[in-house]
Amino acid sequence: MTKTEKAEIVNSLTEAFKSAEAVLICDYKGLNVQEFEDLRNQVRALGGSMRVAKNTLASISLKNAKKEGLTLKDTNVFIWGGETLSVIKTIAKFAENRETFAIKQGYIDDQRVDGEYINTLSKLPSREGLIGMLLSVWTAPLRGFVTGLDNLSKKLAA
Repeated sequence: MTKTEKAEIVNSLTEAFKSAEAVLICDYKGLNVQEFEDLRNQVRALGGSMRVAKNTLASISLKNAKKEGLTLKDTNVFIWGGETLSVIKTIAKFAENRETFAIKQGYIDDQRVDGEYINTLSKLPSREGLIGMLLSVWTAPLRGFVTGLDNLSKKLAA
C-alpha cells in the first residue's frame, strides 16, 4: 500500500468518524466471508457503514476525529453511522450466536464505552417501544376509570 493510499484511507475514516454518533469496534476473527457480508448488508440496510482497516491507520483516524483512548489490537472491524440503537441491536444480535465475533469497545456520543456497555444498550427497547410504554402509563388511569364506569353501568342495568 502506497503512502497516498494510506493518506486517503486515513482521510476518509477521519471524516466518517467525525460525523458518526457512534463508532463500534468488533473482533471478526474466524468469520467466513458469507457471514461477514451478511453483517455488512444488515448494517448498510440501517444506513451504517462497516470497514476493516489497519490498526495504525484507524488509530490515526480516531485521533484526528477526537475519539481517543481506544486501544486497537488483533483483527478489528469498524462500524459507524445509521440510527445508533438499531445498529447496536443488529450487531449484538449477530454476536449472540457466534463465538468468533465479539464487540470490543467504541465511542457513543463522544464517550468511550466498552463492549459490556454496548451489550447493555442493545437490550433497551426501541424508541417506538419506549413511546408505547410511556403512552400506556399515561392512559392507565383513564382506562381504569372507563372500566369502572362500564362495570357500574352493567351493575345498574342488572
